[in-house]
Amino acid sequence: MAKVKDPVCGMMVDTEKAKFKGTYQGVTVYFCAASCQKAFEAKQAKH
Repeated sequence: MAKVKDPVCGMMVDTEKAKFKGTYQGVTVYFCAASCQKAFEAKQAKH
């Protein structure tokens, strides 16, 4: 079981059980909730 930090809220997320994830610059990014994923994607779209 690997845990990584949600880049939006800082919560630790289990990579094996994560329901929300995406890819950013070739790296898989994991989120604790859909709201964090949407916030991350919105921020990236502005850059």
